[in-house]
Amino acid sequence: MRAVVVHGTGDLRIDELPDPVAGEGEVLVAMEWGGICGSDISYWRHGASGTAVLRHPLVLGHEVAGRVVGMGGGVAGVEVGQPVTVHPAELVGDADLPADRANLHPKVRYYGSAAFDPHTQGGFSELKTVPVGQLRSLPDGVDTRSGALAEPLAVAMHAVRRGGDPTGRTVLVNGAGPIGCLVVAAAKRAGAARVIAADVAGSALATARALGADEVRNIGNGDPLPEDVELVFEASGAPAALGAVLHATARGGTIVQVGNLPGTPAPTVLGDLVTREITWRGSYRFAEEITDALLAMRDGFDVTPVVTHTFDLDQAAEAMATAADRSTGSSKVMVRLGGGNRAAGASPR
Repeated sequence: MRAVVVHGTGDLRIDELPDPVAGEGEVLVAMEWGGICGSDISYWRHGASGTAVLRHPLVLGHEVAGRVVGMGGGVAGVEVGQPVTVHPAELVGDADLPADRANLHPKVRYYGSAAFDPHTQGGFSELKTVPVGQLRSLPDGVDTRSGALAEPLAVAMHAVRRGGDPTGRTVLVNGAGPIGCLVVAAAKRAGAARVIAADVAGSALATARALGADEVRNIGNGDPLPEDVELVFEASGAPAALGAVLHATARGGTIVQVGNLPGTPAPTVLGDLVTREITWRGSYRFAEEITDALLAMRDGFDVTPVVTHTFDLDQAAEAMATAADRSTGSSKVMVRLGGGNRAAGASPR
């Protein structure tokens, strides 16, 4: 089978690997679609993602969907041909955490991650064995291209829940990358009365509009952030933006930090955090919101406007470069890994 493998900084290859065989409790999935995440880009550009450093070749990808083509022993309730996506987290060891905080488990193997040695291989491949407990069936009416968006949508839905009930409230989303745009959509679906998206790129703001933003602010063109917003989602992960975002937050308001902040010292302005008594909450991945994301899609929640480009598997290097370069106008870039759906979204919109 073919797979998208990063071998080191700037070294991305399409490798021929042995076809996997499903073992006990595993299902063999023919992957059809994968979405490129910032961590995939980071492994390719820097040979690391956060504190996870690449030591061996790594198959990228944790936003994937496909169809079951085989299964090992001990698997029940799964049928060949069934469309599925994957919860990419495998908890390692025991921890006394409730199910809705499972994302905070101290040790987690995540698809396409170098956090452990040996690394946890990802799903950007034509075939992948998946433990049946990590399998999530796609509801009727949800195709595999949409199913591959369930993982990033789950991240956005988890962030919105971390902010509390947005019903009837004005919401600011700072940073309109793929996750920020999905936060826009998730906040609107959860009942926000008005969602304002801010970014430095007009193309990103156009995607935010397509996903339900009522107003956009182009910071790159000098637009100011709004004032006194009660609920703010910081999705840029840029330390330099924090001062202005804190100042835009109402006294006694809440900020949910969705964008990953650097793990090294970085200058920023935090004074308003104290003087405005702002509640600042982190949001990390998701617990079981991937199931909620699939149910929302089943009920007609369409987040496909976040997809701006699609490429075939053998164009993975071009796909990565497009996703990494904001001047391309990219938001979520998808890779067609194989299988059906070959007519869907074959070119940039």
